[in-house]
Amino acid sequence: MKIKRQKQAKKTISFYKYNFSFREPFQILIDGTFCQAALKNKIQIKEQMPKYLMGEVQLCTTNCALKELETLGKQLYGAKIILQRFQVRKCPHFKNPVPASECLLSMLEDTNPHHYFVATQDHAVTTGLKKIPGVPLLYIILNTIVLDKPSQTSLDHVQAVQLGELVSPAQQQSIRSLKEEQGISLKDGERRGKKRKRKQSNPNPLSCLKKKKKGVPTPPLKKTEQGEKRKRSRHKKRKTEGGDNMSAPTVTNT
Repeated sequence: MKIKRQKQAKKTISFYKYNFSFREPFQILIDGTFCQAALKNKIQIKEQMPKYLMGEVQLCTTNCALKELETLGKQLYGAKIILQRFQVRKCPHFKNPVPASECLLSMLEDTNPHHYFVATQDHAVTTGLKKIPGVPLLYIILNTIVLDKPSQTSLDHVQAVQLGELVSPAQQQSIRSLKEEQGISLKDGERRGKKRKRKQSNPNPLSCLKKKKKGVPTPPLKKTEQGEKRKRSRHKKRKTEGGDNMSAPTVTNT
């Protein structure tokens, strides 16, 4: 049973690696409910999580999750001690804490850009993250950590990318990096989209020149009347005493 579960986890991790660009160390976002379940089932999260995911991990939580355990009192004191050992990631609710379920979902945003795994036993969080593509879910069942299969939202997203209807996160990241290399920002793109007003310029100096008068047309050649003979001219050559030919005066016949 353990080997079968390990194979299924390996297959699921490969799905997120190739389709959503997940890389080690895997970031595991944990809440108080998961720590309470681990304490109850005697699971060492720091030891068993890397073995199960077959890679290096970073265990983290949020300030809202810690504050929630503090308000719940002594019943969850052990879970609070475990959760305090993990890295605390910044969330937008530092001054005004919100329930842990709401905070975790806000950390994922719309596309899980930071590539978080989420470890929780909270059904509200589970239901919400299944609507977000590319979010691996971890939970505890029968004294073991289980990586859930990809949600239908994730499968539909991958299919849409393969059909060319959407751009994958990896392609989005490459587009952003190319824009940064070329020095193209969002503001520049907005400016390019707007039409520029043409500045008033001085007239072309060539267009201000006076137009030249058209030349007088040449008169047509006179036609000879019918019956009138055409004049011909011919040149006679005569020889000089030295034997050279000289042209004779022109004789005109009318």
